[in-house]
Amino acid sequence: MTHPIWTTARPLGRVACVAAALVACNSGAAPAAMPTVELGLPTDVTSFANADVAVAEAQGLFRAAGLTVRVRNLSSGVTVVQGVVGGTLNIGAASIEPVVNAEAHGAGLVIIGSYADRLTVSMVTPAAIQTAAELRGKRLGIQQVGAFREVMTRMVLEGAGLTPSDVSYVPVSANGYTSALVQGTIQSAIVQEEQAIDVLQRDDKLHVLVDLGQLRPDYFYGTYVVTRSWLAHNEDIAKRFLTAIVRAHRFMYQDKAATVQIVARATGLSEQVISRAYDLLLVKHGAFAVNAGLDPTRITRTIQTMQQFQILTGTAPSEPQLVDRGPISAVIRELGAWAGDPRWR
Repeated sequence: MTHPIWTTARPLGRVACVAAALVACNSGAAPAAMPTVELGLPTDVTSFANADVAVAEAQGLFRAAGLTVRVRNLSSGVTVVQGVVGGTLNIGAASIEPVVNAEAHGAGLVIIGSYADRLTVSMVTPAAIQTAAELRGKRLGIQQVGAFREVMTRMVLEGAGLTPSDVSYVPVSANGYTSALVQGTIQSAIVQEEQAIDVLQRDDKLHVLVDLGQLRPDYFYGTYVVTRSWLAHNEDIAKRFLTAIVRAHRFMYQDKAATVQIVARATGLSEQVISRAYDLLLVKHGAFAVNAGLDPTRITRTIQTMQQFQILTGTAPSEPQLVDRGPISAVIRELGAWAGDPRWR
């Protein structure tokens, strides 16, 4: 699936050539060992929202950028942020909430890029539940308090005049939500687009109660986050990583068939399900940025939304304090910006 939608895209350029010089640009030279990045993902099973990493690996984009990336699938964005702060992870992929909350307490974090930067999740419930107010007294599946799915749940509850004390939270692993819904052990779960398609196919007594992307279209979602101290010593590695991620996002828009195959393998779902999710996430919503993707207005509004729903603890960091656009801006200058489609960010 090819989209003739960019006007200034260029070959990978100096960033990649310098990186690839470590392994390939000089075919006569002995290859040097590539730096290794320890990367944390926020679910124990990779979601479509995080599948840019799988695409980058499958298409050799990390290697082309001169990196070895070791991926660790963790239980939530909270756990990822803890790993970044603690130094066991170099780069973390996490929804924005635990990043903001950690920085509000002086963690020394900075956002350098994004995966799916728009919400890609829905709340699925039994069809008998027709309004959010009817969640009162029900068992709602979450990862952990303060993690992404709990935050999205809390936003739905608050919109209906409810609080977490009006429901029962049930901790569920990322790959356990659909089976828990089907079995009836929980009456609500925040699931990714592909999970919602899958579970509704499996049980017609379930439905989407709230599409969070429609409820909060200006909410910023997925971040790539590092510590300021790590970035100060590893800016070149950050640029290489982001080069591979941007190229992965662009590949995903250009080649549906290959993307669907890669994401199906990464998520463990059928190509039919992933194909339908692709049409929603990429074709309809443009959920992955192909340029810098760090919209300051949306990030600021998201911080304000966190304050409004009492999701934020501590003193809110300002948007300039929270985001360092230096690495991604350098990458886009080298790759050339995509233009010609209002979704491209």
